[in-house]
Amino acid sequence: MEDADIFAQQELGKTIRNGVRPALLLVDFVNGFLDPDIFGGGNTLEAAQASVRVLAAFRQRDLPVVFTRIVYAEDGSDTGVWCEKAPRLAELTESNPASHVADILATRPGELVIAKTQPSAFFDTPLAAAVRHRGVDSLVVVGATTSGCVRATVVDAISANFRPTVLSDCVGDRAHGPHEASLFDMHQKYANVIPSADLPQLRPPQASASW
Repeated sequence: MEDADIFAQQELGKTIRNGVRPALLLVDFVNGFLDPDIFGGGNTLEAAQASVRVLAAFRQRDLPVVFTRIVYAEDGSDTGVWCEKAPRLAELTESNPASHVADILATRPGELVIAKTQPSAFFDTPLAAAVRHRGVDSLVVVGATTSGCVRATVVDAISANFRPTVLSDCVGDRAHGPHEASLFDMHQKYANVIPSADLPQLRPPQASASW
């Protein structure tokens, strides 16, 4: 039996119904995750470049936009077990440009920027409360890395009853294998996974579908 067949037999991989008000969630598209000498490589830069058009579409429609960054204290006082697994994460402090949102996706006033110290954008952050306050019921997720913080965030998003959509060309990983495996896994169990070209917000306004 092929891998996809057993998922279909178990009725996994169904489509999540669209919500009414989406937010764009850009997970850790910071300098360090676009730089192969730090935490980047693979297709992370291409994913960030593909996300520029998506970000512009959300801004044009005045829909909520949220960025996340991994940011640790300068003295390392808030590092945890994750930094034992990946020690260089502790370098992502406020004073280190590697922790700053990449210039091609620069934030604007009024857009939410969430600092986090764990893989999921939801863990021990105000993200859920902040987007619910804005009437958000669905999340369009882009970012890096697919197998790490993106996947962790998507699992927590659906656990909190948000409706997640992952844009397959707008998420990136340092290696192809984990990227593809994570897209398959999220599609089967945790999110709608589509190319950005299929996103309603990128169609002409009169053709836009309800979210």
